Amino acid sequence: MNIHEHQAKELLSSYGVTVPLGAVAFTPAEAGAAAASIMEKTGGHMVIIKAQIHAGGRGKGSFREHPDAGLAGVNVVASGQTSLMGERMTELAEKMLGSTLVTVQTGPSGKVVNRVLLEAAVDIAQELYLAIQLDRRIARPVLLASTEGGVEIEQVAAESPEKLHTEVIDPAVGIRPFQLRRLAGRLGLTGKAASSYVDLARRLVAAAGELDTELLEINPLVINASGEALALDAKLSFEDNALYRHPEIAGLRDESEEEPAETVARKAGLNYVKLDGRIGCMVNGAGLAMATMDTVEHYGGSPANFLDVGGDTDEERVATGFRIITADPNVRGIFVNIFGGIVHCDVIAKGVLAATEQVGLSVPLVVRLEGTNVELGRRIIAESGLGVISATNMAEGARRIVELCR
Repeated sequence: MNIHEHQAKELLSSYGVTVPLGAVAFTPAEAGAAAASIMEKTGGHMVIIKAQIHAGGRGKGSFREHPDAGLAGVNVVASGQTSLMGERMTELAEKMLGSTLVTVQTGPSGKVVNRVLLEAAVDIAQELYLAIQLDRRIARPVLLASTEGGVEIEQVAAESPEKLHTEVIDPAVGIRPFQLRRLAGRLGLTGKAASSYVDLARRLVAAAGELDTELLEINPLVINASGEALALDAKLSFEDNALYRHPEIAGLRDESEEEPAETVARKAGLNYVKLDGRIGCMVNGAGLAMATMDTVEHYGGSPANFLDVGGDTDEERVATGFRIITADPNVRGIFVNIFGGIVHCDVIAKGVLAATEQVGLSVPLVVRLEGTNVELGRRIIAESGLGVISATNMAEGARRIVELCR
């Protein structure tokens, strides 16, 4: 689960992480008032307005509705008067709110901006990168740091890997002080900047561990003119399976930022991810789902989704999954591949047929069943009279659905 930048900064502030003075706004009037208030409190004359969407690249993005306005997802406004600052920010917010921001991460469809973050400008002396994420190769969290703040970290890893530094975090004892000091040294930090960086990094590691984050990314982490480290941007992504421990975080979910079908699937207890292909896949078990997608690709097809109905599914959940797949206008065929262990094949067959009768079947459907009650399941499908095609194994089913979609 992802949250907005302003929410991430509010959470990190509770751990003592320094962030710029800011306020979120949902209307143009709120944006103008917030900008004027920030200007008064800081005595500065520059305020930043940032679109709040779950995607990066906002500073280089553009609004579809305002192609010639020179308006990006992040804009700096300067004014010598509080009233003029409020007026200018109100005008900008009117254009940004409700408009579609297109960035390299949103794709051409873009995302609609429903809220903006107003922040005091920071006198930046140095930009850095810091992230805490799980390294699945060693099954431990790692702290990633670089001097290349504000740049896509994938680009740094590919073009300048020597500028990317890592420290492994021991799950039992956490990050050690000497590791953070060593990291600060590698980044070329000294004096107050080094000590401030070490303190900030320590707090971020603590927050990542306690909040069960999949990713905590600060890009950029800046050192200001007085040598203080602060989080100029913040991205937090949480492990869904740990959200039951954090109901306050689960309440921050913004469903308008998520794929609608994925939201429906999550509420039904299904694991669903929308893809760009043409063949809908319904499978039980993540491993079998991945193998099914690979097999479809092998025979020249392209999966339209990842859908794992789980090992303890029932007819209703299967029917919900089927409805989600058929609602995708890109789907040209459906492949149901089930290995019945805990779940019985006849239950899957009944769920598929029930959903087919409810929503209709306008594309080819191939079903491969194996395992518990397989003969009963196959018989149910064969006697349905709905034109469902049975396959005896995964390879046959994948090949058949690809042929039918052609």
